Amino acid sequence: MALIVEDGTGKPDAEAYISVADADAYFAARGDDAWAALDTTGKEQALRKGSDYMAAVYGPQWKGERVSATQALDWPRKCVRVGCFDLPSTAIPQAVARANAEMAVRSIGGDLQADQSSQVKQETVGPITVVYSDGARQGVKYAAVDGLLGALLRGGGAGSVQVVRA
Repeated sequence: MALIVEDGTGKPDAEAYISVADADAYFAARGDDAWAALDTTGKEQALRKGSDYMAAVYGPQWKGERVSATQALDWPRKCVRVGCFDLPSTAIPQAVARANAEMAVRSIGGDLQADQSSQVKQETVGPITVVYSDGARQGVKYAAVDGLLGALLRGGGAGSVQVVRA
């Protein structure tokens, strides 16, 4: 099944924000061998996983509103302002497309949204014992993707606090 890429029209069946060809060019410019090793079907599957992750993690934090109730993905959006500029409601920001590619390549190594169980405080394997701090994060934080998307999220990024002068 061919990948359906959002083009800014609010497609009801879109699956990703970047095409395989554009992701190929993005990673080729960065010398990413892991992406180049995948066949087209694997790349399409990875891009779908990347956009699924973005919807689950960043979806509630995006600035603005969806353009249409029937669009499959969170973008395009209206009423999004970055710095002094209003973003067009008919475009997918480059940062969103790149973040989709980045999450896709990270999906190659495993599940992006792995189920989490209770936290392990101490673990012993053979002669090695590791003690984790209380409240240690179990999931993976993708700082590079958070950085790409920060300006498009309410509050400026994942885990940040918006400060407004009265």
